Amino acid sequence: MESKRVGIMGAGISGLVTCKYLLQKDFRSVVFEAGRSIGGVWASPLSSTRLQTLVELYQFTDFPWLKSVTGASNHKQVMEYLEAYARRFEVIRHVRFREKVVGLEYVGPD
Repeated sequence: MESKRVGIMGAGISGLVTCKYLLQKDFRSVVFEAGRSIGGVWASPLSSTRLQTLVELYQFTDFPWLKSVTGASNHKQVMEYLEAYARRFEVIRHVRFREKVVGLEYVGPD
């Protein structure tokens, strides 16, 4: 049986975890990211941006932070964490950068 193709809009936190999950379920996934990097809102925030919670409360269940990162992490650390996640689960290979989705059309079930 042929696996289903899935398009995911945006390589922010939700797009990354969605892609990882779908790949585990044998979907052929591609993430369309309009920007030059993953991270969504974390990719270009104000330099003073930090997490509003402890890192232990802001992590993927299957990918803990490095023990050296504690407290309310800054945006640079969050980006490093997201990049490490995308590399670890090979999600990064499925991201198409500078690919802006300008429309969708439903064509029905295969």
